[in-house]
Amino acid sequence: MAKINPITFIRQAREELLKVTWPSRETTIRYTVIVVVGSVVVGGIVGAMDFVLTKTLQAFIIS
Repeated sequence: MAKINPITFIRQAREELLKVTWPSRETTIRYTVIVVVGSVVVGGIVGAMDFVLTKTLQAFIIS
């Protein structure tokens, strides 16, 4: 494996970053909101399932 000069590495990394098509601010905000809402929904579903299963197991253990 060839050793790369740190300056060469930084130059190449910068060149690659200039090739990237970055999303607009609006797109980034939209996707962030989708991820946060999705996470809250999934968390709510998992929390509800945990609550129901816990209560069901407690009912069997206590009975």
